Amino acid sequence: MTVTDYELIISNLESGKARSASKIDGKWQANTEVKAAILEAFKAGKLVEQDGFVDKHNIMPQTFNVDKKVRIVPGGTSVRRGSFVAEGVIIMPPSYINIGAYVAEGTMVDSHVLVGSCAQIGKNVHLSAGVQIGGVLEPIGMSPVVIEDNAFIGAGSVIVEGIQVGAGAVIAPGVVLSRGVPIYDCINDRKLEIGEAIPPNAIVIPGSRQINPALKWGFEQGLHLNCAVIVKYRDEKSNQSLELESILR
Repeated sequence: MTVTDYELIISNLESGKARSASKIDGKWQANTEVKAAILEAFKAGKLVEQDGFVDKHNIMPQTFNVDKKVRIVPGGTSVRRGSFVAEGVIIMPPSYINIGAYVAEGTMVDSHVLVGSCAQIGKNVHLSAGVQIGGVLEPIGMSPVVIEDNAFIGAGSVIVEGIQVGAGAVIAPGVVLSRGVPIYDCINDRKLEIGEAIPPNAIVIPGSRQINPALKWGFEQGLHLNCAVIVKYRDEKSNQSLELESILR
């Protein structure tokens, strides 16, 4: 890959012409060419100092003006080059959006939020204060964390390792979602498969489950392990409680 190749891809990521992942036949898949270009940019970059930052010269933070129609409230936010932030997005301080990420129209990125590399955030999503959306750069074939349209991610939640959250889902404050955390759907009496997306409109709360009896000592101590529990699916009442005040926009 030539310098021109990766620079063009990084620019296309920033403008929204390219994405590091896309939904094909209902399934999110990584764009390996794009992710390879991001890794090449890291390899080719040289450390420079600019406006108080020290980073690779070819992926320094973006600058914004009113023409982009993105509202970035003062206080220490940084949006790295090669990430896309759509019109109507609001970013509260301090927050960080990493390279390869995609944040669609109307989304709220609240204070102390991390949107990791190549994460895909849909339209009208609310990422509440302290939310951590993990990045997935390597291996390049691994799908990123995806939060689909109209989802609500509660304060302090952590979503990593390529977990995908369906449209309209609600993740309660403090929920941790990773490939190692089991998810139980108590409405449909089933345990989600490893890597299976959170269903659309599901409401997920933190839970616990009894430790395996084979771990005798831990079992005798009454220890429990972290899990996530789907306790209901969105209805009109829950929709009303999640409406964003239009005055904030």
